[in-house]
Amino acid sequence: MTRVAAVDCGTNSIRLLVADVDPATGSFTELDRRMTIVRLGQGVDRTGRLAPEALERTFAACREYAAVIEELGAERIRFVATSASRDAENSADFVAGVRDILGVEPEVITGDQEAQLSFDGATKELAGSDRLTKPYLVVDIGGGSTEFVLGSDEVEAARSVDIGCVRMTERHLVVDGAVVDPPSHERAAAIRADIDAALDVAGKTVPLTGAGTLVGLAGTVTTVAGIALELAEYDSGAIHHSRVSRGQVRAITEHLLRSTHEERAAIPVMHPGRVDVIGAGALVLLAIMERTGAHEVVVSEHDILDGIAWSAAG
Repeated sequence: MTRVAAVDCGTNSIRLLVADVDPATGSFTELDRRMTIVRLGQGVDRTGRLAPEALERTFAACREYAAVIEELGAERIRFVATSASRDAENSADFVAGVRDILGVEPEVITGDQEAQLSFDGATKELAGSDRLTKPYLVVDIGGGSTEFVLGSDEVEAARSVDIGCVRMTERHLVVDGAVVDPPSHERAAAIRADIDAALDVAGKTVPLTGAGTLVGLAGTVTTVAGIALELAEYDSGAIHHSRVSRGQVRAITEHLLRSTHEERAAIPVMHPGRVDVIGAGALVLLAIMERTGAHEVVVSEHDILDGIAWSAAG
């Protein structure tokens, strides 16, 4: 048994998981899991650089996580950075800051590596399930990119494309620094056109039809699931492995795109950091379900963060 700390730093959020992991037996005991919205990818799609204030928010979260890691006595740390830091001209500033705070070199991974870790995290516990049909199509909707991974026991195909809730919001819904709220039909249609074009690209590598089970990961999907379940507060246990129909996703997406900031913020399961980007994220999920023909999505709370933990122990 190895005590590991896994950190996933994405475009919108940074997350920590500390767990006792034994790859030989498949044992996985979670000790601490937390998430902070830092918006590291703020403005990257427009400027190509990480903003100073976004870096400082991220470093503040890293300092908090360093204290937790030290307190729990993790033996190994793996820090994985995804889309925003991969795209930025000044990614070296990010790497140096993380190294100074956590004493570990952040790995700015490729989209394909990101997809592999997401698949491992989402499917290891599904391996013995007789309720779900293989192969799985795992989709991880992040802030800057979405990963598609097809596989049964092993990955058969994977592709990352640049559609995510933050990237789509900043590209189409921000005018003079403010989010257009609610968006016009024309702006929503422009987002959908970008998504459809990206799905065309993803489909050249990953077959998007014919999977037995669509598995959805990350905050957009779990938030949509919480809304579908009409939860009074965010409940990870209730959301994990819940199933949301395509009809529910369509109705929720349409509602979110019609809603004001205040109306979205009032949704009980809504994290404050997702209020402005959830509409674009839900539209990504809906487009994926329509393109794949999936009648439902199986929602997993276990994702790339769990995959990072498994890899750190191995």
